[in-house]
Amino acid sequence: MDLNLKDKVAVVTGASKGIGLAVAQGLAEEGARVVTASRTVTPELAELRDTYGATVVTADLSVPQGAADLVRAATDAHGGIDILVNNAAASRPAPDFVGADDAAWRRVFDLNLFGVVRVTRAAIPVMTARGGGAIVNVSSINARMPAPSIVHYSASKAALTNVGRALAEELGASGIRVNTVSPGPVRTPMWTAKEDGFANVFAAQAGITVEEVMDRLLPETFAATTGRISEPREVADVVIFLASPRAGNITGSDYVIDGGVLKTA
Repeated sequence: MDLNLKDKVAVVTGASKGIGLAVAQGLAEEGARVVTASRTVTPELAELRDTYGATVVTADLSVPQGAADLVRAATDAHGGIDILVNNAAASRPAPDFVGADDAAWRRVFDLNLFGVVRVTRAAIPVMTARGGGAIVNVSSINARMPAPSIVHYSASKAALTNVGRALAEELGASGIRVNTVSPGPVRTPMWTAKEDGFANVFAAQAGITVEEVMDRLLPETFAATTGRISEPREVADVVIFLASPRAGNITGSDYVIDGGVLKTA
């Protein structure tokens, strides 16, 4: 299916790995002019730059200047923005609610919520000047299914989902569509990273390997209907479709990709 994305300018945040990297790669394969944002340039991002001519921006989106720098870099390189994928996010499990102090909450909200707010606020005038476009926010099923050890992450994603719905209403007349994608567990470094991945916590508690956590324990624990967790490209494919003109009458929606973990709407 031709998604009519050739030469569209697409900004993807949190693009150095996981879902963001898969989105950036997929958009580039569709012919979009991709601008990535991340704190570090991974070998995969360098390859994307070398192969597809992607503009790779190093930016900390948890601070106001990072958002301004990113939008300026995109407009300087390509004259505007047609697509914005807000994917950058972070979380570190807390021992319990009391153990998550103000600093922990602030770190999560500064990136997961306020980072999205700042980038989107800076991008809207640029997108409006080009006649509209598409914004896709990557939230989480934790917005609907909060977990104690990541209560700050869950709360930030619930707020993000709410913001997306409000923006869809506000920006519809400007030709900007806003949708949300809410993944369940996905095989990304947020889970699999050796130092602070969530799977390491489960593996230590259960006395098994990280691979066993990802392939067996997680699907069982979350009662995934498909019997497995999602892969980054499966999430990315939905994001890319929603960002494309082929989804031209879809806005204000929240698409769950979780293998059937959520049993109710």
